Amino acid sequence: MLNNILPTKISLALDKIPYNSLCELRLRADSPTVVSIRGENYYLSPESLSKSSSEAVKTSISELQAILNRISNNSMYTINDQLIEGFVSLSGGIRVGVCGETVSVDGKLKTLKNISSLNFRFPHFLKNCSLNIYPYVVSGNQVKSTLIISSPGAGKTTYLRDLIYQISNRENLLNLLIVDERCEIANIFDGNDFRKLDNVDIYSNCSKEFGFTNGIRSMKPDVVFTDEINIEKDMDIIENALTSGVKVIATLHAGSIKDLKNKPSFENIVKKCLFERYIVLSNADGVGTVEGIYNENLNLIGV
Repeated sequence: MLNNILPTKISLALDKIPYNSLCELRLRADSPTVVSIRGENYYLSPESLSKSSSEAVKTSISELQAILNRISNNSMYTINDQLIEGFVSLSGGIRVGVCGETVSVDGKLKTLKNISSLNFRFPHFLKNCSLNIYPYVVSGNQVKSTLIISSPGAGKTTYLRDLIYQISNRENLLNLLIVDERCEIANIFDGNDFRKLDNVDIYSNCSKEFGFTNGIRSMKPDVVFTDEINIEKDMDIIENALTSGVKVIATLHAGSIKDLKNKPSFENIVKKCLFERYIVLSNADGVGTVEGIYNENLNLIGV
């Protein structure tokens, strides 16, 4: 896995870990390598996982830059638009978070250099994981606009993928549109390609503004799915969809309903009843623990 990108010492150790249990791989300059397995962190040693850093493999600054060079096929310009957003998308929906020194010209961010950290996040399609929330989201072939919230790494995107799968298979002839800004939703490494689903159209590697505006105008979707919305930046286009007869199922970073209420402009979303369901996830009993299901007025209706 990723043998053409990672140093041999990392790829050989990583190959000993079943892919379906691997969540993250964190490489930091001259520091022990850390992997997340089903939400729990371990050090990566040549032979095994460990809670001790003493035998963990390490990556130098030059190796981190070499990894990024290989990701870009030795053409950093081709990934720069993503790089200045702090990530790079790989085939199969793998996203690589990137930290380093920012380079700005006239106050505008131009690129990153002196790369110091890379965080590989591995997506998974967990079939049927959303069945516990499905009756709250879909009833009688009617889909309710839903916002799935959790802290990072608690299962938002995994639930979103399975809702797409379930609605595609269960709800007859609904037109589904995926706006996959960071190429994480629809193209999954472990053999599941959402392009094979019935009644699903996909915009990949595009802004939400482009996907929503052009998708609603040209594809006439019944439901639009998108990941990691920004309330300040994205809500105008999402509100336009919701008030145009299109349902939206989206995800958002927030640890709780309290966190959600503290976000700027969120009060207006509730006042207008734009979303009909709010699903709160956590890692309390493992990734994807459902903490609560709320209606449009944020009243608890299920757990």
